Amino acid sequence: MLYKGSCHCGNVAYEVEGEIDKLLACNCSICQRKGSLLWFVGRDQVRFTQPEINASEYLFNKHVIHHRFCPTCGIHPYAVGTDAKGNPMAAINLRCVDGLDLDELSVTHYDGRSR
Repeated sequence: MLYKGSCHCGNVAYEVEGEIDKLLACNCSICQRKGSLLWFVGRDQVRFTQPEINASEYLFNKHVIHHRFCPTCGIHPYAVGTDAKGNPMAAINLRCVDGLDLDELSVTHYDGRSR
């Protein structure tokens, strides 16, 4: 299935191909503040419909996850990094994806605060 997502103003926008099988809520210092609900996909499943350079980046802690956000409206629609095997991945904030009923999706809670 093809999903479309963006920040609030549309300056950062993408399409993601795949089936939403796992939804993650993390309680680390940044995810808890953002309220993100994350879907992890291979980086090759994401296609940007606005130039990727439109997003600004925030790094903290170990600098392994590149938290991307819109410098205009401040929304954090995705992050990028690598999985445990070194494969490029993206963490899609499903709160920024159009047409989803998030209440119908099962959420796994991840204790990122303790890591």
